[in-house]
Amino acid sequence: MNATGNVYLVPTVLSADALFSIPAYVTAIVQRLSVFYVENERTARRYLKSLDRNIVIDNLQLLPMNENQAPDLVLAKKLLLEGKDIGILSEAGCPAIADPGHLIVQLAHTINARVIPMIGPNSMLLALMASGMNGQNFQFVGYLPVKSPERTKMIRDLEQESERKKQTQLFIETPYRNNQLLKDILDNCKDYTQLCIAADITAPTEYIKTKTVKEWKKQLPDLHKRPAIFLLYAGKE
Repeated sequence: MNATGNVYLVPTVLSADALFSIPAYVTAIVQRLSVFYVENERTARRYLKSLDRNIVIDNLQLLPMNENQAPDLVLAKKLLLEGKDIGILSEAGCPAIADPGHLIVQLAHTINARVIPMIGPNSMLLALMASGMNGQNFQFVGYLPVKSPERTKMIRDLEQESERKKQTQLFIETPYRNNQLLKDILDNCKDYTQLCIAADITAPTEYIKTKTVKEWKKQLPDLHKRPAIFLLYAGKE
């Protein structure tokens, strides 16, 4: 009987021209995998080819895993129990961190399959590192509510929680709504609260700045359609 297969969490680039951010050992692992659960097949094909032009994409199984289609866990279990290794690829950054993949990881643990996280870029950690904010105590809350009353309350609650716990709050938005989110933050947070905006991380246009809300109001960056992450810190040192 075959040993149970492994699940490899394969990091991808945050920016199309940031292949330098992927360690060489990732390519070595990818070269011997033939089954991948992917968030977007087209993006996955392009990324795998960028790692190694000799990879024959048509010989691979690229199985869907996204917000519109849950991964086929029955098939994943079957493959792993047959001794087949599986790779997980999200759209950008690290799988299962604010991206799909955790359901397959959960399954792997239930059948004692080995889960191997691989080193690669993660926008949350890179932004936190560069923000100058509290890296000992932080919380990632994902997307904020879209509707104004709920969003306003959430922003104010996060600011209060940050002040009370001295905790850095991290959150994201759909890129085309970034400018509106920035306006909502500045309209609802105290002047002394620090806000870090990290956009286009690892790209040539990378932008990472930390200022107080009062300082940001003097000049706003244009974040429209730019992948960005926002960090809020109201804890007084």
